[in-house]
Amino acid sequence: MTAPVASTAPPPSAASGSLLSKLEIDVRMLGMLAALAVIWIGFDILSGGVFLTPRNLWNLSVQTASVAIMATGMVLVIVTRNIDLSVGAILGVTGMIFGVAQVQWLPAYLGLEHWLTAPLAVLIAVTIGGLIGLFQGWLIAYLGIPSFIVTLGGLLVWRGAAWWVTTGQTIAPMEYGDREAQPEARAPNTYTRTMHTTGPSAKPTHAWMRSRSSPNASP
Repeated sequence: MTAPVASTAPPPSAASGSLLSKLEIDVRMLGMLAALAVIWIGFDILSGGVFLTPRNLWNLSVQTASVAIMATGMVLVIVTRNIDLSVGAILGVTGMIFGVAQVQWLPAYLGLEHWLTAPLAVLIAVTIGGLIGLFQGWLIAYLGIPSFIVTLGGLLVWRGAAWWVTTGQTIAPMEYGDREAQPEARAPNTYTRTMHTTGPSAKPTHAWMRSRSSPNASP
């Protein structure tokens, strides 16, 4: 009579853990995805089904594209035990250079609505952003200056450079059709804006400032 053989089957939790390890799936990533799904479903319910529409998801993707690109680069910085406080200021100055190049610099040589205007403006902005990163990286890696000091100084310098590039004016319009629709944009130096940003978010403030400066505006 033989003795009964003990079962060596792993418990369900161990089996699931080994399966996840074999598939190289991070449990923390699954938790974050589940939390994101709960947030999306909650917002969709509270908004009456508007949040998860294709148009809104497209708008969210466009609005978060710049943040996603910066976050990708910041991962490499943090992995090397450094920090970059100037990433937002660099985004601002390169964005302003891109706008000025597309509206003022390149049309002066290529003319309006030239097909090379947008690609060259992107190339100029990417090149300048890369040179700024190389300069700050050289200060940190070869001169031994702490990244906190370098990027803190860069935060102030590049934020001021964004204002200097545009001289405090709104860079618009980006297309010739908008230029015809907005006659005042053909002479951008006739009045100075106090805003450093462009886009739809600046239009309400701009309209209010224009209404207050008109002769018929009420006190």
